[in-house]
Amino acid sequence: MDVLINVFVALHIIGIASLLGGFLTQMKAVGEGAARFGPAMLHGALTMLVTGVALVGLNQADDQTVNNVKIGIKLALLVVILALVYVKRDEERVDKGAFMAVGGLTTVNIFLATVWT
Repeated sequence: MDVLINVFVALHIIGIASLLGGFLTQMKAVGEGAARFGPAMLHGALTMLVTGVALVGLNQADDQTVNNVKIGIKLALLVVILALVYVKRDEERVDKGAFMAVGGLTTVNIFLATVWT
């Protein structure tokens, strides 16, 4: 079971990298007012959602303790991120506030995962 959990952790990290990497590559475009949500950001958020849900299920099936409050907060943040990226994915330009919100919420989600033990 540990190998399967570690595979899903790796996939979850790949999703985070895709979402955050898509955000960071657009930082110059934010200053120019030309930032947009790319497909990598949407796919990264979806990967995070699917693998995160799978990780919770696998950890519970393995009789490991799961902090449901932490998972609930992380899920809520991810749903907001996913909604913003999904709704605005076809727009040629995304306003700076929405774009920065996605980057900020992604960063907060990473810190919740790593700092909150």
